[in-house]
Formats: sequence, C-alpha cells, structure tokens
Amino acid sequence: MKVKSTAIAIGLFGAVLALPALPQSGSDQTTTVTTKTTHTKHKGRSAKGDVGSGAGDIGKGAAKGAGHAAEGAGKAAGDLATLHPIDAAASAGKGGASAGKDVAVGTTKGSAKIVKGIGKGIKHIF
Repeated sequence: MKVKSTAIAIGLFGAVLALPALPQSGSDQTTTVTTKTTHTKHKGRSAKGDVGSGAGDIGKGAAKGAGHAAEGAGKAAGDLATLHPIDAAASAGKGGASAGKDVAVGTTKGSAKIVKGIGKGIKHIF
C-alpha cells in the first residue's frame, strides 16, 4: 500500500514538472535569452587528490568493517544471552564475514586510487 502511494506521488510530481509554464498576467513583454554553449574539457583529479581519495576509501572500508563486526558481536551477545548459541555463532560469523568484505573492498579501491595518483605524480615529474 505504501509503495503504491509513493509511486502515485512521484507520478503526480513528474506530471506537474512536465506542464508548460503558465504565462503571467499583466506581463506583455517577451524576452529572448540566448545561451552560448562552450565545451570545456573536464580536467581529471590531481595526483594528490587521487591519493587523498584513496586514503579516504581505505578509511571508509575499515570503518564499515568495524561497524559490521561490532553489529555481529552485538547480535551474537544478544543471542547468547537469550540462550540461542547457534544463532549467536551465525551472527558472529556473518558480522566477521561482512567486516572482512568491507575492509577488502575499501583497501582494494583505495590502493588502486593511490597507485593511480602516484603514477600521475611520476608522469608529471618526467
């Protein structure tokens, strides 16, 4: 039910945006706007920007991993307190696995960006 009302609301909002602008009363002036399009080549991130972004990705991966590990440990403690040892082991294992995945993904992405930044820096020198 909630999905239908959300879809209807989005559809109505889109229909309102698609309506042409209504003319304002009392305004007989027409203005012509000319737009000049200039195509500029997007400059990529600098070498230090790549290294910094890579370090940020490593930090984000470690933080996410620590969060998932703590979440798994908390669920395991709760399951153990309610005398559900099998569920506790599963929660601990799941938390550890997702923590390991998050750390690995963050480290891989971050290391790739750092290597790219170092390559740009070396290219700039030579």
